[in-house]
Amino acid sequence: MRRLLKAPKLLKHRILIGLLYGCGLRCAEARAVQLSHLDFDRQMLHVYQGKGKKDRYVPLSPMLVRGLKQYIHAENPQLWLFNGKPEGQKGGDFDSRYSQRGVQWAINQACKAAGIRKDVSVHTLRHTYATHLLEDGLDIVSVKDLLGHECIETTMIYLHVAASGRRKPFSPLDTLYAK
Repeated sequence: MRRLLKAPKLLKHRILIGLLYGCGLRCAEARAVQLSHLDFDRQMLHVYQGKGKKDRYVPLSPMLVRGLKQYIHAENPQLWLFNGKPEGQKGGDFDSRYSQRGVQWAINQACKAAGIRKDVSVHTLRHTYATHLLEDGLDIVSVKDLLGHECIETTMIYLHVAASGRRKPFSPLDTLYAK
């Protein structure tokens, strides 16, 4: 993740990838972030109308807040945090938000620059977010809420990947003679 976050040349792409991973956002949620959704005082992002038309709050890392402020100062976005092609131009959505293809392109370019050969998608960053939170000791119910999942079963998928505080399985032969 460190290599991926450092790889983009454009500040916009570093912030985009930081937001996707640092907040566990879906692609549509990242594209829909408006400036008014950012609460720098509380260090929170209000995710409006996520999947299932549900709102939720996710914490913003102080590091991400600094980057966001720098990006906003440099780019001066008006409504959407990430602008795409101007309205009426071919190739984008029907408003001025960054396109879904643009988001995936930014991730692909960052992977190339970072020397990452695996396929990495927006959902991979979301999955990594959840896995890292679980590995860092956050409880599964909190992770469920941060991801905006309806039911805990959906979140349980991440448990099999997370290397929790449990000991790695071993054979009793490994410890038999260690005593």
